[in-house]
Amino acid sequence: MAPPDDAGGVPAPEIGCRTPAANTTATSSASTTSGHSRVRPRRRPGPARVDAVPRWVLGVAAVGALFVLLPLVAMVGRVNWGNFLELVTSESSVAALLLSLRTSSVATLLCILFGVPMALVLARTRFAGLRLLRPLVLLPLVLPPVVGGIALLYTFGRRGLLGETFELLGIQIAFSTTAVVLAQTFVALPYLVLSLEGGLRAVGTRYEAVAATLGAAPTTVLRRVTLPLVLPALVSGAVLSFARALGEFGATLTFAGSLQGVTRTLPLEIYLQREIDPDAAVALSLVLVVVAVLVVGFAHRGANPATGFLRRAA
Repeated sequence: MAPPDDAGGVPAPEIGCRTPAANTTATSSASTTSGHSRVRPRRRPGPARVDAVPRWVLGVAAVGALFVLLPLVAMVGRVNWGNFLELVTSESSVAALLLSLRTSSVATLLCILFGVPMALVLARTRFAGLRLLRPLVLLPLVLPPVVGGIALLYTFGRRGLLGETFELLGIQIAFSTTAVVLAQTFVALPYLVLSLEGGLRAVGTRYEAVAATLGAAPTTVLRRVTLPLVLPALVSGAVLSFARALGEFGATLTFAGSLQGVTRTLPLEIYLQREIDPDAAVALSLVLVVVAVLVVGFAHRGANPATGFLRRAA
């Protein structure tokens, strides 16, 4: 027993003994130390297991996949591989392919020129007619291409809404290569608008607001912040627009006709060869299938529109 302390009569702790506070501190320190020693780095969640999905869903998905793949397999089985190169390198086939590549490239540039402002308006502005504007912009997605071709014909044709004015200026659009570009742009534009609008909504307006508070002008914000943020979505939409333009058939046939070297694109050449040389039609169809697979694979590489920019910003 320790002698009482002179100050308050409270016995002083013996040497070598621990006070309750010290015991508590030591206990908590030990617990903390042992707790830290048990902490392990978190593992990133992997993809969902197959058994997490009901089996009947897997069965229906397999039927859907077969519905898409079996026609392609059947077509590949009908390809005349012995004369494949000769079929796809004939004069008419090469002319149609080169024309399709030229017109699709120009149509893609027009989609970027008009589609970027349209997507910005849909994603960043609010006005009374916005709900009406979006369905009108996306209308070519669900409109039959032949109907689109007729609409273009009655707009830019010789006796169309604007065609007479162009005729007075000596400009003929219908049944020309320009008509092919316009038809492809008409059907492909919504793909870029949808992709870019989704990218704009995904990245939000945080960085744009910060740039605006720092004194950047709206055009500077668009050029230095907004476009770098959505560049992957823009590239993805442009690639999808190019693929849609490359495969356009109905609007082109209705509005531009089928003149070899002028308006006969690769889909029109396939349709013509189907009656004359089925082997050539199958071979050219395979070429379009390969191009479509490559385009879709490239487009899906930019699934997250903000990843690259946000990594650089961090």
